[in-house]
Amino acid sequence: MTDLTRLSAAALAEKLAAREVSSVEATQAHLDRIAAVDADIHAFLHVNDGALAVAAEIDRRRAAGEQLHALAGVPLAIKDVLVTTDMPSTSGSKILEGYMSPYDATVVARSRAAGLVPLGKTNMDEFAMGSSTEHSAYGPTHNPWDLDRIPGGSGGGSAAAVASFEAPLALGSDTGGSIRQPAHVTGTVGVKPTYGGVSRYGAIALASSLDQVGPVTRSVLDAGLLHDVIGGHDEHDSTSLEEHWPSFAAAAREGARGDVLKGLRVGVIRELPDAGFQAGVSSSFREALAAMEAQGAEIVEISAPHFEYGVAAYYLILPAEASSNLAKFDSVRFGLRVDLPGGTVEDVMAATRDAGFGDEVKRRVILGTYALSAGYYDAYYGSAQKVRTLIQRDFDAAFAQVDVIATPSAPTTAFRLGEKIDDPMQMYLNDVTTIPANLAGVPGISVPSGLAAEDGLPVGIQFLAPVREDARLYRVGAALEAILEDRWGGPLLDRAPVLTANGGSR
Repeated sequence: MTDLTRLSAAALAEKLAAREVSSVEATQAHLDRIAAVDADIHAFLHVNDGALAVAAEIDRRRAAGEQLHALAGVPLAIKDVLVTTDMPSTSGSKILEGYMSPYDATVVARSRAAGLVPLGKTNMDEFAMGSSTEHSAYGPTHNPWDLDRIPGGSGGGSAAAVASFEAPLALGSDTGGSIRQPAHVTGTVGVKPTYGGVSRYGAIALASSLDQVGPVTRSVLDAGLLHDVIGGHDEHDSTSLEEHWPSFAAAAREGARGDVLKGLRVGVIRELPDAGFQAGVSSSFREALAAMEAQGAEIVEISAPHFEYGVAAYYLILPAEASSNLAKFDSVRFGLRVDLPGGTVEDVMAATRDAGFGDEVKRRVILGTYALSAGYYDAYYGSAQKVRTLIQRDFDAAFAQVDVIATPSAPTTAFRLGEKIDDPMQMYLNDVTTIPANLAGVPGISVPSGLAAEDGLPVGIQFLAPVREDARLYRVGAALEAILEDRWGGPLLDRAPVLTANGGSR
């Protein structure tokens, strides 16, 4: 039998619909893969012991002739920032260890309704604060391409699960690049939808004006298929857009077979210097642009003068919102509680937060509380919001000239575990190309563009489109994916080492 774990979600869905394979078989294959390699990768925090029962029910319904969703029976990994009723939801933090939610996040509920099979919850930086998944309270995740390197963050668990064939699909969240940057370093596809295009209800909040849930997959089509399931208006989310969204899977199919690149205007940012970018990242980016130009795309230099202030603005806005969102972890309502006999409520709260939060969370809460304090609000948080407006205007001006903007998805390939964990500034700068999209609310996609010559590790190219034009990204991403796969002779991940049970490769 074909190795079911190596199939794309689209291909596996076709086999399930044709009843060439059962959901139980597909789910068991992925559970076996997790058992074989996840001790070394640590992509999962919790594996769903009810997955096979869900798969068996899908098989029963299909055998009974029930009309099912196209993805029914396909396994799915879920980032631990998304609450679930049948598995713990910890957001990578000790303060929520063992927490069971009374409800499912909307994207999880929609996935269940479509018949996807939840495999488990994936590892992440605590409360999504980080770019390497080293800040998880439960230990780091390892990159399947090189177990000594990071898988990106904060959603490194979801990206690593997909890249190591432990899951064909995964859900992630992107606050400043936490879907796209892990995709870049693991050779996967990651999409940050337009802000409000996918419900945040049930996503444990980091920074409410920046967070966005999206798909993590091995192909642009698979991302479109999952986006179609989880997207759309949700009355439970006050920021949810009341839009009629086109099929993103259809857009991906159009891009893969059509001539969508001819006449496409691709913007390259003048102010984004090569300095600070790894040579292999820059050369892969230029080669991808050249491949698009050969298909009729027009490469246009554009100006975005305020993008260089994006990281500084982001790291004032995010901590400020995080300090407010994390105030609810107070030892009283839910989560960890450190008992101090004779202590006041304030004493218990302080002891609980000290024991339950990691260093990075504490750092950002302190910074955010300071930025919001009397006498400093206007100077820091208020000024950062003004910069955010200027960045939004840069996007507006750019999209008056071009159809999409292209950048490298991150400045370097995957760095080594421990290399930057003690240098927060270097870690923060890793999101320099992804942060502007979150500040402006525009959609972005990271598509694998090759391997860096220096180290043979994956590199991604990022495309950004105007608000509500997510379908454009799927068309462009799928078109480039098809061109590059023709050059490689298949998907980039076919060139990745196949991990064995002892962490080696074959």
